Amino acid sequence: MAGRYDSNPFDEDDVNPFAHPGSVPPASNSWLSPLPPEPADFYNDYGATIDIPLDKAKDLKKKEKELQVKEAELIKREKELKRREDAANRAGIIIEEKNWPPFFPIIHHDIESEIPIHLQRLQYIAFASFLGLVACLFWNIIAVTVAWIEGGGVKIWFLAILYFISGSPCAYVFWYQPLYRAMRTESALKFGWFFLFYSLHICFCVYSAVAPPIIFEGKSLTGFFPAIDVISNSVLAGVFYFIGFGLFCLESLLSIWIIQQVYMYFRGSGKAVKMKQEAAVGALRAAF
Repeated sequence: MAGRYDSNPFDEDDVNPFAHPGSVPPASNSWLSPLPPEPADFYNDYGATIDIPLDKAKDLKKKEKELQVKEAELIKREKELKRREDAANRAGIIIEEKNWPPFFPIIHHDIESEIPIHLQRLQYIAFASFLGLVACLFWNIIAVTVAWIEGGGVKIWFLAILYFISGSPCAYVFWYQPLYRAMRTESALKFGWFFLFYSLHICFCVYSAVAPPIIFEGKSLTGFFPAIDVISNSVLAGVFYFIGFGLFCLESLLSIWIIQQVYMYFRGSGKAVKMKQEAAVGALRAAF
């Protein structure tokens, strides 16, 4: 029978890591591997200094001064620009930035931001009328070019080019821009300017739709009479002329509707009386 205090054969050998100072117990008897030694000031490296060369410090100060000078110049320019804008606004001068068409801005056009909401629809339709006139005159060039190729002569082609390069900018300057400014500023005189030249625009469109050989060279406009004359010689050219005739008819009808709507707004908003008053004041100023 074994003794009372015999050792248990299943017990592991106790290893005291402090039994032998300066010695490391065997790896086979330890659960964790020892960590590598670290420097004493690894976590408290507050005394480390970074040496910056004096030349670099001078360059940084120089660049900082240059940036400050540029910033001061920009602030000065912004103040000057703001002063000019305020002076222009007080004088009633409107600075218009060209923004249309987006790919090649040549005019200022921003109905959504500058025209009152209740007038935006009418202004958009008026702009469609302007673009419609440009399309009619451009199609007129194409149709007359076909007629020229079919033996119509070069004179009518030069006249068609002249109608386009003069009619499009004149329409914008003389009636669309006055309407745009009248809608934006509620100016009665601008409305009167629009009515005068838009009436001439309607007369031109109606005349072009008929195109009797009275004033202009008959075949230089794609009207009804030239279309009948041309189709007898060339069916292709006649088809192009009849399409132009249809475009001028649509432009005429749209223009008549627009001038009616603008006139109804003009009378209903009391601009007619205001225009008479402004005209009277202008006449007195001119007299004195």
